[in-house]
Amino acid sequence: MPVAADVVLIVDESGSMGGEHAWIPDMVSALESALKSAGVGAGADPNRYALVGFGSSSHDQPGGLVQEPHKHTSGSDDWFAASGFTNLDTPLVTDGATEDGWAGIDFFFDNYTPRANAALNVILITDEDRDNTDNTLSFAGIQNQLTGANSLLNAVVNCNFAGPSGAALGVDSKRNAYIADGNGGFTKEGNGSKSGFCARTTFDDYVKLAWNTGGAAWDLQKLRAGGVTADSFTKAFVDLKVAEIQQQPPIGQPTVPEPATLALFGLGLAGLGFGRRKAQV
Repeated sequence: MPVAADVVLIVDESGSMGGEHAWIPDMVSALESALKSAGVGAGADPNRYALVGFGSSSHDQPGGLVQEPHKHTSGSDDWFAASGFTNLDTPLVTDGATEDGWAGIDFFFDNYTPRANAALNVILITDEDRDNTDNTLSFAGIQNQLTGANSLLNAVVNCNFAGPSGAALGVDSKRNAYIADGNGGFTKEGNGSKSGFCARTTFDDYVKLAWNTGGAAWDLQKLRAGGVTADSFTKAFVDLKVAEIQQQPPIGQPTVPEPATLALFGLGLAGLGFGRRKAQV
C-alpha cells in the first residue's frame, strides 16, 4: 500500500458544470478522511491534491477559440491539502463551451510533478464528449501517460450504466456495477455495462480510457439527481477510490499481476522446462 496519494481533478469549466463544481470540496473532504482512516496519508507524507480546469473561455487564446487547460492553485501552490478546495486562488468558472478532456490530462502530465512514493489517481469530470482542440493527442498516447505513471482514471461523465438489477451509479474496469440502495448507500454486482444514453463520443473518448487504466466510469446524471441518489453516488465513488489507491503501486514501481495472471504465468514457465528460455516480444 502506498504511504500517500497524489489526487488530481481535471474539471470541465463549461456553463452546465456548476453543480459538479459545488460537489468537489465535500467529495474531496470525504475522500481525505477515508484515505487517512485506511492509513494512506496519515503519516509524515500527507495526501496532496491538484486541480486542472479546461474549457473556460477566460483562457481563450489570441487568434482563435482555444480554451486551454490551466492550473487552479491554493495559496499559490500547485499541490495542496484537501481543505484547499474551499480556498482556491481562482475558483472554477462556468463560462466555457469547448471542452477537451484529453488536453486537460496532457496538460497535467506536462506541468505537474507527482511524488515517486505516492499513488497517482486522476479524476476527470465533464458532461460533454471530447472537443478536439489538439490534433497531436491520441487515445493511445493519453492512455500511455496514465498507465506509465501507474495511474488509474475515474471518469465522471454523461453516460448511463446498468447492472443486472437495473440502473447503476457507475461501472469499474472489472465490470462491477455500483447500484444505489435507496438509502444513501450502494450495493455491488457483476456484469455491469454501458446502458442507453451516452453523450456522443463519450464512451470512446473517456469510458474506455477509464476502464483500460483499471479505473471506473460514473454517471454524472446520478449525481445531478440529488438527494439520497447523490449520497449513494458520493459514497460509492469515495469507497472505490480508496480501494483503488490502497492497491496502486507508486510511480516507477511495477504493477502486481492479478492472482489468476500469476497462476497462468507459473503454468507457462512449467511448460517451458527448466533449461529453456523463451524470448519475449
